[in-house]
Amino acid sequence: MRFAIGLVKIHLRHIPQGSTTHLEEDIDPAFLDLAALGAEASGPVHAALDVGLSGSGLFATGHVSVPVRVPCVKCLQPFEMTLAVPEFAMQRELDGRESVDLTPELREDILLVLPSYPRCDVDGSTTCPATFQSAPAAPLTEEVDHPAWDALDQLKPKN
Repeated sequence: MRFAIGLVKIHLRHIPQGSTTHLEEDIDPAFLDLAALGAEASGPVHAALDVGLSGSGLFATGHVSVPVRVPCVKCLQPFEMTLAVPEFAMQRELDGRESVDLTPELREDILLVLPSYPRCDVDGSTTCPATFQSAPAAPLTEEVDHPAWDALDQLKPKN
């Protein structure tokens, strides 16, 4: 079975009652609208789903992933990473329609795994080119008298 480009529409008549149908397809990632989040898809959304009917509802479980290009928050250089939802699961009540569009659920789950602060060195296989010098450790000094402390000392209750 093929998904529509950019949409994940499941035609209910293709799913036998009491069993599941395996669907696997690459989908145009335009529906994710990643540009609004500062990212861009560098390949299609890959979905491998088992879809079935249960009572008056439809369920889908499986794996969804998409390669994306995002800027590193440390060095600002774009890098590739894969957003993966290894345990995608959803259920929806049927309302008499012939087909069900899973696009909103797929989009939501993919956007939830998009990191808020992506770093190019998060996987440990690369080193971020941005380096920042840390401040030298200042030696501990004796307490310095400061006029603010004198004002605070005057607020202490006298016994």
